Amino acid sequence: MINLEQLGVFLPQGFLFKDVNLQINTGDKIGLVGKNGAGKSTLLKLLAGWETPSEGKIHRGKETTIGFLTQDIKIDTTKSVFDYLKFSNETLNKLRAQIEDINLQLTTRTDYENASYLSLLDDLTLANEQFQLFEGYQWEEKITSALLGLGFKEEEFTKSLNEFSGGWKMRAELAKILVNEPTVILLDEPTNHLDIISISWLEEYLQKFAGVVITISHDRLFLDNVTKRTLEITNGKILDFPYPYTVYKAKREEELERLADAKKQQDKEIKRTEELIDKFRAKANKSAFAQSLMKKLDKTERIEVDSTTVSRMKVAFPLSVQPGKWVLEIDNLGKSYGDNKLFEGINITVGRGEKIALLGPNGVGKSTLLKRIMKSLEGEGSVTYGHNVEVTYFAQDQAEKLSTEKTVYETVDDVAVGEIRKDLRSILGAFLFGGQDVDKKVSVLSGGERTRLALCQLLLSPSNVLILDEPTNHLDMQSKEVLKQALKNYEGTFIVVSHDREFLDGLTNRIWDIENKHLKIHHFTVQEYLKRKSDAFTKKDGPKQKEEARIEVERQKEAAKNTLSYEDQKELKRLHNKTKNGVSRAEENITRLENEIEKMNAVIASLDYSDEAAANEQLAKYEALKHELDQTMIEWENLNNELIDLESKVS
Repeated sequence: MINLEQLGVFLPQGFLFKDVNLQINTGDKIGLVGKNGAGKSTLLKLLAGWETPSEGKIHRGKETTIGFLTQDIKIDTTKSVFDYLKFSNETLNKLRAQIEDINLQLTTRTDYENASYLSLLDDLTLANEQFQLFEGYQWEEKITSALLGLGFKEEEFTKSLNEFSGGWKMRAELAKILVNEPTVILLDEPTNHLDIISISWLEEYLQKFAGVVITISHDRLFLDNVTKRTLEITNGKILDFPYPYTVYKAKREEELERLADAKKQQDKEIKRTEELIDKFRAKANKSAFAQSLMKKLDKTERIEVDSTTVSRMKVAFPLSVQPGKWVLEIDNLGKSYGDNKLFEGINITVGRGEKIALLGPNGVGKSTLLKRIMKSLEGEGSVTYGHNVEVTYFAQDQAEKLSTEKTVYETVDDVAVGEIRKDLRSILGAFLFGGQDVDKKVSVLSGGERTRLALCQLLLSPSNVLILDEPTNHLDMQSKEVLKQALKNYEGTFIVVSHDREFLDGLTNRIWDIENKHLKIHHFTVQEYLKRKSDAFTKKDGPKQKEEARIEVERQKEAAKNTLSYEDQKELKRLHNKTKNGVSRAEENITRLENEIEKMNAVIASLDYSDEAAANEQLAKYEALKHELDQTMIEWENLNNELIDLESKVS
């Protein structure tokens, strides 16, 4: 489907990667990983055709269509959310306009016997068939399903997209990509603006998706649930592993350990060789020997080791003072914005040492509830702090509140007190600020780096109650692990809002869930919570719709039996048998073509593109097989639909 040939990208500071040869096949589900700045987003832009490589080529199949979700989406439209998706498919737009135009002509003309009028009827039939082929009659149903799955409410479908935040626009863009079903879906951090329920829905969708998925994500569980292959960009290379993320990570750590041992041995040999060169270089009778050693050294391919291990340092949030047995007393808490009531009647006492995950879809008021608990927002009811309670709050925009004029070290030095000041550099190292990074100004840090620094600052601020609103946003996996371990070791109480399921797993001992404007308390695990929510979403309308569909089918069967004569029924059975045989032949052809394409995949992977004529011949053969398979699949689908229709009439 996509072949990368000698691909390279050169920047002023050097190559991001070079000499990359890679094949991406139909059905591949790939996780793209690497350090910040390694070139992950650049590779997606190259695959999407948004950028061109410095060298090499990208070969895409003729039938390849690409949907690309970027982090920096810019949507400016007065269209409603629903219409933004409804009119996003040009083929359906043209067919819809054609059908409307023909229908208009048919209603205004009276020359029913004219050949051109009859031709219009033929055109209408053809256009309707094409519209059905491209699932035009299921189009609105698909849009509704995608929007609901990604967290939109039905009453929001008619709202202008410009009324929504950037995060919700990203969801609309993602829904647009999914309903159009491109052959390749490229996703750059798709879970960043999704809530925990929507992430689960997206995972299920992508698992069933027949095309290629390539995704960048810091959500380990998302990668494990969606991908089966991992590409790592490191040291100017792209390494290919046939495993999902967690298996890849374990295999990669083993490989890095072997490489580290090999590098130590190689370094010893290089050092010994250099010593011999220095020893014999000045001696006339040994100069030739020294020269041969130098040539050997020049030809030696140096082993590079890119360590990705998480810092082993144990980091813990300091406890200021021991509070009383209860730390928060919430009495009849509520909040409304005009007629929009987010929540009401919350009454709960939070005890010392409780670890709480506050969950629920976006827009139900999670951040607002945290602000009410912090007393930074007015509303109904009251919050009382217990004896000796000292609360520290981490807001979603905490990173933006850092002073841009200070260095990384100065930022944490300002808040650190006591003995912990001796370990500031080690603590910064645990949050991936090593060496000269500590002297960087905050103004030059990326969003992820600022978030890490804000969390490090939080770590150094003594407290006994932590209120954390999306602390893992923009964090890489290493930093999330450091934060999770620190929270596990924390002796105080915390309430955390997060959509990162792996981060929450095993971290909390209860769940707060805002549902129907009230707070529900659950004591089961995050995974169990998600399963229950997913089951509830699936069952919401399913049984009713299935029952209605069953009744309609039975009604049609009965009606057909009552109206068909014996001869008509006999003809129906003949057509039924003929169509059934056609389905069997189509399935045999599909199997044959898939086997031939599988063999061709190996041929394409080893193509010599320097022989352009031969390469084009093989590529043309490959595309012809794929085209034949597509046509056979369409034939099989049409025959199947006919068979289902006939079976409903003859049974």
